[in-house]
Parts: sequence; C-alpha cells; structure tokens
Amino acid sequence: MSLLEQWRDKAYSETADRGQLQKLWSDYFQEEKKIYEQLLAAPDEEVKGTVAELAEKYGIDIMTMTGFLDGINDSLKTPNPIDEMGEDTVVSLAFDKALLYKNMVAAEADWLYTLEAWDDIFTKDEQKALYKEQKDSRTVRKAVKVYPNDPCPCGSGKKYKKCHGRGGAGRYEE
Repeated sequence: MSLLEQWRDKAYSETADRGQLQKLWSDYFQEEKKIYEQLLAAPDEEVKGTVAELAEKYGIDIMTMTGFLDGINDSLKTPNPIDEMGEDTVVSLAFDKALLYKNMVAAEADWLYTLEAWDDIFTKDEQKALYKEQKDSRTVRKAVKVYPNDPCPCGSGKKYKKCHGRGGAGRYEE
C-alpha cells in the first residue's frame, strides 16, 4: 500500500473513533500551519528532498508529511508523484504563490490564508482580489431568460423578438 493510501485510510477512516479522528486532524492542522509559516517566509526558495528528509526537516512523522504533500500538490509548480511515492521519493515544495493562496481559500482554511506571512508576499488589496477571484470561480450564475416581448439586451430599444430574437445568427448572447 502506498504512503498516500495509508494516509487517506487513516485520515478519512469511517470506522475510526470520532475523537481519535478529531485529534488527528487537530494535530495535523497545527503542524500544517507551522510548515506553511516556514515555506511562506522564503516563498521563492525551492524546498526539495525525500519524503523522509522533509518529515525530519519539519519535525513530523511520515504520515503527516504525506498528508501535507497531498494537500499542497495542486498548488505546486510541478506536481509530485504522490500516488506512488514512498519514503525515499524525492519531492519538491516549489509552489505557485497565487494558486496556493486561492487553494487555501477554496479549502476554507482561514488559519492558512490569514497567516501574517502572506502580507510580505501580497498586499491586502491583492489578497482581497485573489480571495474574490477564487470565491467567484465557484459561483454558478444562472443566465437571465429574455422573453420575446422584453426589450432587447443589446440596448436598441426594440423588442427582443424584433431584434436579436429572430433566430439564427442574430441571437443575442452575453
């Protein structure tokens, strides 16, 4: 069984004691925050090593490191081979700053996207823009239905049926 399968079996177990799972995640989130604080202190520096070396570097166990690698993988410049990685697999933590911030927002990980270290990377306005961009990307907008007797959305002043509503190439699309 791969490290990732072991981590997911442990972290997402449906048969484990609820209290144990809550403790696992509580401990994990504390370690995750510490690692991100270190990574964000030097955001342009590539941290690279085997899974075991990185676990030792950050003072965590292999399973916690595996969970961290699983969580950050979508934010990396080059994703790691997490599905088949072992303790001796060399991995990189070189991340795309904007993508990482937006992924933290998407995960609703406010303990991460509100870290003070982000203030040295993005201005408050840039952080707000990234936050809004991420939230807007998940918002489904329903198109407004235009009926034949409504004014045409193009602004001509004609009824839709007499303007863009005639069918074919003249249809109005936003």
